[in-house]
Amino acid sequence: MKLASRMDRLGTESAFEVLAKARALEATGAPVIHLEIGEPDFDTPAHIARAAREALDRGMTHYVPAPGIPELRAAVSAALERDGRMTASPDRVIVTPGAKPIMFFAILALCEEGDEVLYPDPGFPMYASIAAFAGARPVPVPLRESNGFTVDPDELAALVTPRTKLLILNSPHNPCGSALDRAQVEAIAEIAIRHDLTVLSDEVYWALRYGGDHHSVLDVPGMAERTILLDGWSKTYAMTGWRLGYGVFPTELVEPVSRLVINSVSCTSAFSQYAAIAALTGPTDDVDRMRAAFAERAEVVVDGLNAIPGVSCVRPGGAFYAFPNVTGLGLPEGELADRLLNEAGVAVLPGTAFGEYGKGYLRFSYANSTDNIKAALGAFADLAAEVTRA
Repeated sequence: MKLASRMDRLGTESAFEVLAKARALEATGAPVIHLEIGEPDFDTPAHIARAAREALDRGMTHYVPAPGIPELRAAVSAALERDGRMTASPDRVIVTPGAKPIMFFAILALCEEGDEVLYPDPGFPMYASIAAFAGARPVPVPLRESNGFTVDPDELAALVTPRTKLLILNSPHNPCGSALDRAQVEAIAEIAIRHDLTVLSDEVYWALRYGGDHHSVLDVPGMAERTILLDGWSKTYAMTGWRLGYGVFPTELVEPVSRLVINSVSCTSAFSQYAAIAALTGPTDDVDRMRAAFAERAEVVVDGLNAIPGVSCVRPGGAFYAFPNVTGLGLPEGELADRLLNEAGVAVLPGTAFGEYGKGYLRFSYANSTDNIKAALGAFADLAAEVTRA
């Protein structure tokens, strides 16, 4: 069977590939510490699961409007205003099965063949994959360690061409844990306005930040009309398996993106949307506990990595990832990640899983217990010592 040529342009997410390898290794009886997958290791808060069960008991198992039930769209709008993030009417909110469809639909709705999409590198691999699949040209915006793994506005401006259509931002950032500051978002917004760019602001880790304010291009006057906000429930509320995301779109994109929803998934599951309402309107104690736990683990993992000769790590400002520089060990990051899994029983990702500018780095997800993180650091230290002796 011959596949369509467009399939050659569609990439994958390496975290799931490494997870499959790790599971296969575990099936042989070998222990593995999972630091590869970007998933909170906490259960969904009880009041959220209870809301889903109650919705099922009320018969909420039928089709619902493609952009989401009105109650949830209103709850998203109210939560964004309550948290000081943006003011947007409920009719600009579209709910999808996970947040990835927001990326897909935004790029499909906006980008013609040959249009350019600027995206962060290292960055979530789906940005480039989806852009290429849609026929656009993905253009990496380097995130350099010397700049705290954040966008350099001057470098960004130099990459804009007459074909540039969309700019993707991600803060707090996967895989680096970095976050944009106020001056950066203002400079980026000025570039977007000057060149008439649409911005896709991926803020799925908004709630998982450690100290300091969250800064978004949406804070800058004039940006709400040209920015798509992407967020969801997976990371904030430990709801990865529920598959719930949302986008807040400029008004003129709501109808075409709703059509894309209808043509692909019809709608998001009804009962889960009532769980999403409970998440937004209920107590935040569990979210606060998760954030505090991730902040503590960040200290453990970064201090542990920086104590290993040949390894250095910038302290993250959010999310639950550390992105250590391993060039001092003298092994390619892919080989090092393979040896960590096969010899030390620690599953991590090579930095190149997130783009060419991830060369020389590994990504550690610290969405695991502190004890497991310490055990993984010890195993990594032993392997690093062995590598440097060789």
